[in-house]
Amino acid sequence: VQLVESGGGLVQAGGSLRLSCTASGKMPEEYTIAWFRQVPGKKREGVACINTINGQTYYGDSVKGRFAITRDNAKNTVYLEMNNLKPEDTARYSCAEEPWYGGDCLRVYEYDYWGQGTQVTVSS
Repeated sequence: VQLVESGGGLVQAGGSLRLSCTASGKMPEEYTIAWFRQVPGKKREGVACINTINGQTYYGDSVKGRFAITRDNAKNTVYLEMNNLKPEDTARYSCAEEPWYGGDCLRVYEYDYWGQGTQVTVSS
């Protein structure tokens, strides 16, 4: 499984960005794609995840109501729409893949496949 992220960049506070995660390779029949973010020196934080078959989603508490995760199965791509961005959203965002086995894909899964990440910087 290979994952490639895109869409990061520099944006002013209050602005929006859309990240993409495109998967390729031998994918399981039902799987989840999750977005995580990390700032150097800090613990990695779960942002959002989605079941690519039934669309079930989970969100981190700090992004609920501002971020939305969606998928386009025809393109093997998952999107993270980020709105009302804040300086504290600045981080390197990475997507990860794991076969779906139920439960909270953001808090209980251990992900084996990761993309290289894309930087998001929000200026105040």
